[in-house]
Amino acid sequence: MSAEIEVVSVINAAASTVFDLELDVDVHAASLAESHETATTATGRRRLGPGDEVTFRARHFGLHWRMTSRITAYDRPVHFVDEQTRGPFRALRHEHHFEALGNGRTRMTDRMTIRAPFGPLGALITRFLLAPYLRRLLVERAAHIRRMAEDARHGP
Repeated sequence: MSAEIEVVSVINAAASTVFDLELDVDVHAASLAESHETATTATGRRRLGPGDEVTFRARHFGLHWRMTSRITAYDRPVHFVDEQTRGPFRALRHEHHFEALGNGRTRMTDRMTIRAPFGPLGALITRFLLAPYLRRLLVERAAHIRRMAEDARHGP
């Protein structure tokens, strides 16, 4: 059984700015500093592109986690998709959508679908523990992206 999480944010910045920030692995790691997240790319570039892989290491629930994802769809600045290739989930697909609203505003939609291992027990853990936790992380990251994008728009 899978769980779907959706977080929608409106950001006062251009879609291209928000899109680029979402693909910057240093921005991603900084947005989740509480978990001591680090990101290593296969190419060494800090901004991901089509087909790129990134390995995240972080501490969640008191445990060290490692997950590798690949950019499997890319249409700048409209959407991209990253999917787990190795990691703790049976499957993880994260869709990122960016809709220009006019007046330099963007609607950013994060849609994450996860399937945990361990059958019915994994489904219960996903529903009552993992999905709410991942929703909170997506909200935190979206707030971080919003601050960075809006600060860049307004300058120092």
